[in-house]
Amino acid sequence: MANITKKVSWSSRGDDSALTGEGTPLLNGTEIPKPSRQLSGSGSVFRIGRFSTVDLEDDITSEEDPIRGRPKEIPHNEKLLSLKYESLDYDNIENQLFLEEERRMSHMGFRCLEISRWVICGLIGILTGLIACFIDIMVEKLAGYKYQVIKENIEKFTEVGGLSISLILWAVLNCAFVLVGGIMVAFFEPIAAGSGIPQIKCYLNGVKIPRVVRLKTLVVKVFGVICSVAGGLAVGKEGPMIHSGAVVAAGVSQGRSTSLKRDFKMFEYFRRDTEKRDFVSAGAAAGVSAAFGAPVGGVLFSLEEGASFWNQMLTWRIFFASMISTFTLNFFLSIYHGKPGDLSNPGLINFGRFESDSVAYYYYEIPLFMCMGALGGLLGALFNSLNYWLTIFRIRYVHRPCLQVIEALLVAAVTAAVSFTMIYFSNDCQPLGPEHNEEYPLQLFCADGEYNSMATAFFNTPERSVRSLFHNQPGSYNPLTLGLFTLTYFFLACWTYGLAVSAGVFIPSLLIGAAWGRLCGILLASFTPTSPIWADPGKYALIGAAAQLGGIVRMTLSLTVIMVEATGNVTYGLPIMLVLMIAKIVGDYFEEGLYDIHIKLQSVPFLHWEAPATSHWLTAREVMSSPVTCFNRIEKVGTIVDVLSNTSTNHNGFPVVVQVLDSDEPAKLCGLILRSQLIVLLKHKVFVELARSRLSQRKLQLKDFRDAYPRFPPIQSIHVSQDERECMMDLTEFMNPTPYTVPQDTSLPRVFKLFRALGLRHLVVADDVNRVIGLVTRKDLARYHLGKHGLEELQLAQT
Repeated sequence: MANITKKVSWSSRGDDSALTGEGTPLLNGTEIPKPSRQLSGSGSVFRIGRFSTVDLEDDITSEEDPIRGRPKEIPHNEKLLSLKYESLDYDNIENQLFLEEERRMSHMGFRCLEISRWVICGLIGILTGLIACFIDIMVEKLAGYKYQVIKENIEKFTEVGGLSISLILWAVLNCAFVLVGGIMVAFFEPIAAGSGIPQIKCYLNGVKIPRVVRLKTLVVKVFGVICSVAGGLAVGKEGPMIHSGAVVAAGVSQGRSTSLKRDFKMFEYFRRDTEKRDFVSAGAAAGVSAAFGAPVGGVLFSLEEGASFWNQMLTWRIFFASMISTFTLNFFLSIYHGKPGDLSNPGLINFGRFESDSVAYYYYEIPLFMCMGALGGLLGALFNSLNYWLTIFRIRYVHRPCLQVIEALLVAAVTAAVSFTMIYFSNDCQPLGPEHNEEYPLQLFCADGEYNSMATAFFNTPERSVRSLFHNQPGSYNPLTLGLFTLTYFFLACWTYGLAVSAGVFIPSLLIGAAWGRLCGILLASFTPTSPIWADPGKYALIGAAAQLGGIVRMTLSLTVIMVEATGNVTYGLPIMLVLMIAKIVGDYFEEGLYDIHIKLQSVPFLHWEAPATSHWLTAREVMSSPVTCFNRIEKVGTIVDVLSNTSTNHNGFPVVVQVLDSDEPAKLCGLILRSQLIVLLKHKVFVELARSRLSQRKLQLKDFRDAYPRFPPIQSIHVSQDERECMMDLTEFMNPTPYTVPQDTSLPRVFKLFRALGLRHLVVADDVNRVIGLVTRKDLARYHLGKHGLEELQLAQT
């Protein structure tokens, strides 16, 4: 498994951000192996300082570098953490430069900044809505053209024979669209694959995913999802809108494009991770709002992923961006449909109106809904488990771009073949009356005035298929049709998710659940033919859709509101909430959520909201990294260059210590400075000797750090002469003089809460006299969140 760390990454392209890890060379967060380590027992456990960890692969040291004692290749395991991801700085660095700038700013200056934030959120909403409008129109045009051509071809050859030509045409058209989308993703921007929701979850969690908010990623994502949906894959276009909105927010809020190398000299104050994170949250919410017409659901989606940094004004700005997004989409779609001012299309998917009178539910149906929630949890766990093993297979064998495109083409062809076969052999013919509004009704072998009911589900875009399952009249489908469709589409969607194409899983999940949910409604109606309670299976299609989606993605609060807003009827709030909760509880018992599985497979140091339940036996002393590389407050330039150039560590944070003159006491903590700050200082040659010799030297300002953000130059690009190496650098003005610290006996849950709630990147561990004894980073905490049985394994190893 050569170069496995490259295979498992979301983006297979090199990135300068990946060059700077967070100080834990091995993927499982341990220190670099040293010859002094002693194996215990058979070698399955090795001791590192005060704690033990499980050696997940016995042959992990079989190819060690004899010079550094570091493995050249580390086999892939979901319990390992990748070095290519580093943390974001969600804690403001309150150094002297920052405080001086804040103190100089007047009250009017702060008011202008607040107005700028609202303006940016408005721009985010407008641009996200326009992108959603463009995607919707393009998909409708391309898919409409494709299905119209295939429909005419099928009608032609149904009479004269030779329907195999129609099958080939269907497969070729599917493959043509998917080929374009697959090449764009696999060869130009691999990070644009999938829905992008796991990556945005990681970003809001505090992990920097390389290239996730680049302009190139947005372009590939938009055109890729158009090709995927038009290509007939079992995907949706709604999920990628969340990623698209986040990219728009990250670009607009910075007032420049690093990809295009254009700086508009706007919004320079917001060029830092803290502010950028807030706007990315607004962009993700705007994406949800544009996708589902659910502005409140979009706000709650961002809240679930980043609640630690929320405040009232930020909440209002995010809600504002969401409302602007859905209004923009609504307004321009009304113009496109020739009905200016008709704001009846709030999102990319329109579930249609569920009128309370026609689909009312009764209290004694709630237990049935809860049983459907449990079934959705079981099916969701099965879906996630199958997709997990399929992803493992892709990681090991389908890692080259050309193979990824070939697999996407294979899935497109198989999807067309399966769809055609199911339609061909189906004898479910329904009368085509005025109340039926099928977009592309296929008669095939049905009598005149009838259409093939199976074609309504397969021969259509997934969004229209969901709407037909929700609102078609009772009797529009027979149970066999729904059962076969659920079975085949379940496996097609499972195979499709994870391909090297831009695609979402929301709509396929809704479509699967709506199919088996409507089937449940039909079966219930058959048991009580004289009772009107089960008359309309549309409500069971809705409950089944919610159960299936909740069983796959395991979202509760935001998904409840999204479903209620999308249906336009708050009456279903209680049953949808109960169904989603039960689906999550049942599904979590067997398997994790789909997004969590893919985050773990990419070895991302993702932090959950709470520390593991059985982690009180651990303290900061056990989880911290030590020894810690520290700098003196006035440090030699050569020492700083050597430390930053040391590729075996690649630390990003360095405690700053001060030694009391004429004293034998050890150095004590006085601040913390980041690698990015030191690189900017070296680039501008902020040395003590130069400052003394050139009185007119310009004083470094925060603008210099913001101009370098976010792509700070690597240390290898900074030239320091031999004479400059002997100079001294005063870090007092640039370090954070008040870093967060904890005693070494602090429990892991408390450390976890501090780290997660404050959005920290580094947490210094100090003793009673304020000496630095360790440093806690994201990877140190993430390695103890190993999943269902990870801590039990770790405890067993330690005993």
